[in-house]
Amino acid sequence: MTLPHRVALGTKHGKSAAIAPPLGRIGIAVSVPEGLDTDKFGTFTGEVARLGSMLDAARAKARAACKLTGLDVGIGSEGSYGPHPSIPILPLGREVLLLWDRTTGREIVEQVVDDQPRLASRYVADVDDLDDLIAQTDFPRTNLVVSPAGTTDYVKGLKTLPELVAAVGQAIAQSEGRRALVQTDMRANHNPRRMHTIARAAEALAERLSRNCPRCGSHGWGLVEVERGLPCSACGMPTPLVGNEVHGCTACRHSERAARGDGLAAADPRHCPQCNP
Repeated sequence: MTLPHRVALGTKHGKSAAIAPPLGRIGIAVSVPEGLDTDKFGTFTGEVARLGSMLDAARAKARAACKLTGLDVGIGSEGSYGPHPSIPILPLGREVLLLWDRTTGREIVEQVVDDQPRLASRYVADVDDLDDLIAQTDFPRTNLVVSPAGTTDYVKGLKTLPELVAAVGQAIAQSEGRRALVQTDMRANHNPRRMHTIARAAEALAERLSRNCPRCGSHGWGLVEVERGLPCSACGMPTPLVGNEVHGCTACRHSERAARGDGLAAADPRHCPQCNP
């Protein structure tokens, strides 16, 4: 199976700026359909709930892009941002890219994690309360979203201080509790850090598409599964950390077990349920 020469990208938020260059370097051109409203698959601010998983949303975007362009191969991108699962006081971001071939139904998925995303939200009762949030979010490069507390009356894409101050003042006046909710705008074209993370995912996808299956020769050889149980360096018992990777091909389903890509052979005892119950 050969690489596609052109793929459809399901986006309305400028993600082609991050995704097209890495794919272009391996000979794949990206087409963005006009009129595709990807917000119908879910919004960060919650007006539209995402149905299903990140993969479900990315898959829906890829298929919608193919339908509008008439191309056989599409790419969908989806992000998820929130508290770190192990350290809730810290934020964590995850970006997924899914390539879908409608002639075969084949999917190739890559994902990356960002442990320092531009993600923040805060209730403010006065415009003077904005200073810390502005410093934390790298405003105005990262745009902000404002709403009266307890409502979904969002003003998005705020990128100048006068706009922000006016929106916060109006939101406070409209809120029953006299507070405004100020959040980072997580749409890709309003959040440079997120766009950078999407570019990393695109680099990973391009690299994967450049690798061929050792059995059938198809493109897309890469990580398909992980096996947890990395042994503790102190007691040798298995830990929740990844012990092995499974690399495979989604065309012929051939797979091979491999050591962790980072070369780590044993876990620190702080990750061990036996040593650190």
